[in-house]
Amino acid sequence: MRSDVGRTIRRFGSFNVIAVLALFAVASGLLTIASSSPVQALPSFARQTGQPCGTCHTDFPALTPYGRRFKLLGYTTGGGEFRTTPFSSQTAINARAEYEKMMGYVKTLNSSQASSTKPEEDKEWVPPVSMMAIVGYTRTQADLAGADPYSPNNNVVLSPYSGFWGGAITDHVGAFAQVTYNAIGPGPSADPFDRHTWTWDNTDVRYANTAHLGPLDIIYGITANNNPTVQDVWNTTPAWSFPYAVSNVFGPQNPGTVIEGAFAAHVGGVGTYAFINDLLYLELTGYKTLGFSAQNNLGTDPFDAPGQLGGISPYWRVALEPHWGRNTLMIGAFGEQFNVHPWIDTSFATWSTAVFPQTDKFTDIGFDTQYQYQGDNWWLTLRGSYIREFQELGATFTNGLGPFGSTNANDLLNSLHLQASIAYGADNRIVFTGQYFNQWGTADAGLYGIDPATGLAMTPNTNGWTAEIAYIPFGASKMAGWPWFNARIGLQYTYYNKLNGTTVGASNNNTLFLHAWFAM
Repeated sequence: MRSDVGRTIRRFGSFNVIAVLALFAVASGLLTIASSSPVQALPSFARQTGQPCGTCHTDFPALTPYGRRFKLLGYTTGGGEFRTTPFSSQTAINARAEYEKMMGYVKTLNSSQASSTKPEEDKEWVPPVSMMAIVGYTRTQADLAGADPYSPNNNVVLSPYSGFWGGAITDHVGAFAQVTYNAIGPGPSADPFDRHTWTWDNTDVRYANTAHLGPLDIIYGITANNNPTVQDVWNTTPAWSFPYAVSNVFGPQNPGTVIEGAFAAHVGGVGTYAFINDLLYLELTGYKTLGFSAQNNLGTDPFDAPGQLGGISPYWRVALEPHWGRNTLMIGAFGEQFNVHPWIDTSFATWSTAVFPQTDKFTDIGFDTQYQYQGDNWWLTLRGSYIREFQELGATFTNGLGPFGSTNANDLLNSLHLQASIAYGADNRIVFTGQYFNQWGTADAGLYGIDPATGLAMTPNTNGWTAEIAYIPFGASKMAGWPWFNARIGLQYTYYNKLNGTTVGASNNNTLFLHAWFAM
């Protein structure tokens, strides 16, 4: 049910840990050599604002209060040494700088980086393009079955390689648009559309502005995006939640609720939002499935989604974010309803694009919270999210879909994530993150099978822990010789106590993931 868009893989072969570290060193060296053309390889947000990565991020891609407001303002905030857009006006740039100053976020950043005072008309404009690549080594506790063309264990992959347009288009319009290189996944596939290389990935285009209505200061805007929750500014909703990098040889093993990525890159949505008095956030967005040919032309496999949406799928979001001193707290709720027409031919034997007339109705309601504290040289972040999905399986139950068809006409699925993170330092930042995850739901023999040991219907119940330590060399300053380069080296371990309803063999799926994330 879950679609891991932008997280597919390219094989480099099987190596031991020493070979992996050697590969990281070679990759870093090649990137440094390439610095002879730095303007064409700049992380565009840092270039546009004149701020280093640590101003907007406690971790990649976890946001600070400044980073959240940059996104709410439509990726249009300037202040760097380059012209923000070809059409920028000094009035617009000054207005945004004054807003940031009024809110008090610039002066409380763990960075002494100052915005450029050079007149906007004297600056050079450079297209806001950048790229990233993640090289990772994956080892599972037990060898993988059906991993071909990959090795049963100890795989090194490039996962993924992406290019971005990230920044202002006009004074009030900006975009985060990602294109990703994909390769064939592990295991055989009869899906005729499962051989794409390039695909569009997370995309969010915004119009944003500010207004004053009596005592109310308002940021308001319009978002057009392709993944429910990709537009969200907190790292508690699915699109930007931890873990931020996962192995595509062997990533998360539980399917999750529909809102947790099932329709990422399969839909297009347009919505409106408002952030009132730097406190209350409101949003309403509607999504519709893109046409079969449109998805295929964009590099998205239509059959990766559970089907096609019937009509408009409404997404809503509300959040309160009070802040005092160095503390920021968010309490929120979000949700979406999906009326899904499942594919008729799930075996792809006839390459049919037909769907059933009946629908499976999924109603997802989520509650989330986040607390951040900014110390003199560190960040503490606590996050929690809970999603409850109500499933009315009219199509699956009636037409006998799934392994045996759903046994129940109605099921429930719950998803819980609790996380703590400490980021210490500015440059040479070390980030420690731990997360407990738990998914549980209704027993359904048709969807999940029969437990051979007990003869009872199985459940989707899965729980465990993920721990990660990451190193970020440049958080408050810029690398000598290539000022816009950054990297994140991470060591991640995922432990499964229970997987898909049973503890038997669950630990065989425990996964070590060592990775290097390069941004340039």
